[in-house]
Amino acid sequence: MRAIERGAGVGEHGLPLIGSGDWNDGMDQVGAKGKGESVWLAFFRHHVLERFAGIARSRGDAAFAERCLGEAGALRGSIEQHAWDGEWYRRAYFDDGSPLGSAGNAECRIDSIAQSWSVLSGAGGAERSRAAMESLDRHLVRREHGLVQLLDPPFDKSPSNPGYIKGYVPGVRENGGQYTHAAIWAAMAFAELGDQRAWEIFSMINPVNRTQSAAAIATYKVEPYVMAADVYAAAPHTGRGGWTWYTGSAGWMYRLALESLLGLRLEGDKLRLAPCLPPSWPGFKLRYRYGDTLYRLEVVRDAAGSAEHVIPLVDDRREHLVEVRIQKETRA
Repeated sequence: MRAIERGAGVGEHGLPLIGSGDWNDGMDQVGAKGKGESVWLAFFRHHVLERFAGIARSRGDAAFAERCLGEAGALRGSIEQHAWDGEWYRRAYFDDGSPLGSAGNAECRIDSIAQSWSVLSGAGGAERSRAAMESLDRHLVRREHGLVQLLDPPFDKSPSNPGYIKGYVPGVRENGGQYTHAAIWAAMAFAELGDQRAWEIFSMINPVNRTQSAAAIATYKVEPYVMAADVYAAAPHTGRGGWTWYTGSAGWMYRLALESLLGLRLEGDKLRLAPCLPPSWPGFKLRYRYGDTLYRLEVVRDAAGSAEHVIPLVDDRREHLVEVRIQKETRA
């Protein structure tokens, strides 16, 4: 509760203050004077507020739950009024009120995480969020190199100073390279929309797929069995991996595969299943351990199947065989 209260400050557009950085700590000068605002943080905070309202209710604190939901509603209004740029969502506002992540910017015209979190948070309008993801695909997904850029164009010579992100070589790490953490969010957002591009991005950022030939190995230069925090998007090092073994991307990749694509979500003593599968998949098998109990799930496509299933879980130390029949075109 104290953390939520501490982050309640908003700027003139009704969006959360970015301070010395949000998720992207490289943007440490956007709001260094205390007035800059973060569009991404508005989406993220909305997500936190809506989820925490349920926790507050479960503890009997209806007043704080209503406070969370009221602020979430106000953020939605501010997002729709001040964050939409025409074809995608902006990324932030500088201390002087000028936008970042706007079509009018020479650098960082579009940033991926504002688009993906418009979907993941549920705070973006449905039509606008779909348009935003189309813009992400059009401007940031580089299929010829198997990359999903964090932003484009990179920071280089513009007079505005977003912070130390500008100190990276253009196309490297947060400055216009693939920051894999954010690329995974893009895949998760496409999965949430039931869009097959989720699987395409999953394949692109899967490190195993960067080692299909000797030339690809020579380009990637890092281990194919761990996630890389970033992949360079600038010549002559396009496709080179960086910061392996030291990245939160691995955990998010696991969630992408298990939750967004295979559709498994643990909810207390229940397992909810709503997959987003490729059309060519007839189904899949999965071993799921709940406490000391093994569940063997066989998911099969069937014309008479349902889009979503809820499986009750008991930790009785017995093996359970569960057949789940899903619709042939489940979220695909």
